[in-house]
Amino acid sequence: MTGTIFPDLKGKSVYITGGASGIGAALTDGFMTQGAKVAIIGRSAADDFIAEMESKHGATPLFMQGDISDVARLRETIQQAVGEHGGLDVLVNNAANDKRHSLDEVDEEFYDWMQEVNLKAYFFACQEAARHMEVGGAMINFSSISYMMGNAGYPIYTTANAGITGMTRSLARELGPRGIRVNALAPGWVLTQKQLDMWAKPADLDAHMERMCLKEHLKPEDMIDPTLYLASTASRMMTGQTMAVDGGVVVSG
Repeated sequence: MTGTIFPDLKGKSVYITGGASGIGAALTDGFMTQGAKVAIIGRSAADDFIAEMESKHGATPLFMQGDISDVARLRETIQQAVGEHGGLDVLVNNAANDKRHSLDEVDEEFYDWMQEVNLKAYFFACQEAARHMEVGGAMINFSSISYMMGNAGYPIYTTANAGITGMTRSLARELGPRGIRVNALAPGWVLTQKQLDMWAKPADLDAHMERMCLKEHLKPEDMIDPTLYLASTASRMMTGQTMAVDGGVVVSG
């Protein structure tokens, strides 16, 4: 859990996609620790998580059930968050699906669904959020180092993540004159419960560790402080950037 305090985030209105599980749940916890008002959208009921946040923080995130690939529902939940929290200061596009697939097995339906979840939803969340943000607003789009590494095994996912960073740069240019910042955060292999259950085989973990400068696998909590930083005025002159948080697998510059 974060020990860093960002005083300017207290009372801010934050909207997080997929904010009740995996990395998103850690982010919700992190923003609530700062005293922010958090709204989240998720596909599945999250009663246990909401109760956990109530017990820990004495407040509950605004949970709205929905699928981010349903653009109308996505817009509706952002509007609801704005109404209930008095505006929108921070958007975190976090929800994604890295379902494994090979080139040959992909059909049009699966391709379209993967792009709807991993890129299209990000674009329309940014579009709707921009309609409600004022000077000082911040958007954080979660990408992934997977496309930087040229990983095989999920080519539609890596395509979408490359698109996220391109979109981030263009939106930063468009929204900058309005005082709204747009940055991307590219995690390395974060060992959520889903990753541990489905894909984190010992041999693959060992091979990934060999590429890491810091010899410690990433946890969801490791994404909290970088996200808070990008949301905070601590990064007020940073926009259009992609920040890798991966233990030193990829390098830039």
